Amino acid sequence: MTEMESPRLSVTRSTTAEGIAVLALRGEIDFTTGTEVQRALLGPDGEAAARTVVELSQVTFMDSSGINALIGAHHAATAQQGWVRLAAPSPSILRVLQIVGLDTVITCYPTLQQALGVGARGGRARANRDRPDGPAGD
Repeated sequence: MTEMESPRLSVTRSTTAEGIAVLALRGEIDFTTGTEVQRALLGPDGEAAARTVVELSQVTFMDSSGINALIGAHHAATAQQGWVRLAAPSPSILRVLQIVGLDTVITCYPTLQQALGVGARGGRARANRDRPDGPAGD
């Protein structure tokens, strides 16, 4: 497990037995912390993991810096035939994701466990349940 911390953001990175990178973010993601998030999404070797879950339950604020970091991670993962999933965004963060349409590109799940376990069960448990058409895929 790797931890990075600034006064306004902490990042904990771990890897599951299945090889899924899990980033738990806590605090604010903005212009001053966005590059930290980008570096964390790349991992210790500087390469993006093919499969990443970003846990957002403790994120209190996110601006375009966070959105751009997530989009970059999504592009890097899909280039490897992988995916990025977002887990447990608070209502305010989910709203930001919905406003910019990122929830239609990167699938959001209500819990970390659901985001990690979906591949094995093949089902979908979206945080954006009010959108029945939801995202097209991971």
